[in-house]
Amino acid sequence: MHDPQVDQNGYDQLRSWLSQRCGITYPDHKKELLRQRLMRVVRSFDCGDLNRLAVDVIRSERHEVQLAVMHAASTNHTFFFREREVLDNFTNMILPDLQHREEIRIWSAAASTGDEAYTIGILIAETLGQGALAKTRILGTDISAPVVDRAEMGVYAKRQFDQTPPDILARYFTPMGIEQFQVKPEIRATCTFRRMNLKATPYPFKNPFQVVFCRNILYYFDRADQVATLNAVYEVTEPGGWLVTSVTEPIRDLGSKWKQVEPGIYRREG
Repeated sequence: MHDPQVDQNGYDQLRSWLSQRCGITYPDHKKELLRQRLMRVVRSFDCGDLNRLAVDVIRSERHEVQLAVMHAASTNHTFFFREREVLDNFTNMILPDLQHREEIRIWSAAASTGDEAYTIGILIAETLGQGALAKTRILGTDISAPVVDRAEMGVYAKRQFDQTPPDILARYFTPMGIEQFQVKPEIRATCTFRRMNLKATPYPFKNPFQVVFCRNILYYFDRADQVATLNAVYEVTEPGGWLVTSVTEPIRDLGSKWKQVEPGIYRREG
């Protein structure tokens, strides 16, 4: 017979593991959302219940199950040209600062399926010209291996273009069958995708970035991990470089070194 208490114990263990291992925090009011996501992993691996899933993840350390839990917990709906206000500030304020650089280095720190990284590449092509793509290097990272694989493919469903102007869709994407589109090669060539855990600080980059996008991820973290992440991002951003966050994720109260310029736009002094 199904034991609700055992199920609750498994849920609590998994939620704690996600917080400690990944920095992904689910408050009590999101309990049902996390439970539903974890149950999809239970069904996928035929674990039976959340308690057995917790055993596989924490005690047995089954790597493929751990990755599935990370992926389920961190998945959110993504789309191209998300938060136009922030992207306009990036286009009008930051890109003019980068146009004469020999190399443009940008990090999409919670890239999910790559929508953000490719959006950045398109904005560079539209604002600085197609020639700027040759000197642009955009790194997209995410904790979930399946979404990194999807980002590398660069194929997206029509629903992810709800905020994309039709002329942009026609110019930078190729139709791929029924209501799917693939990013064109000139934009894909600017982007590299890798799996990375933002909680694993300090970050292993040799060369600093001029811009770091860290949007729609900090709210998964508790306060200590938010501060640690912002400080680690600061250290891999060049003096005078920029941080782009979501307008719904203010960081002023976290005591970081970043100086706010506009909503969602911060700068490192120097």
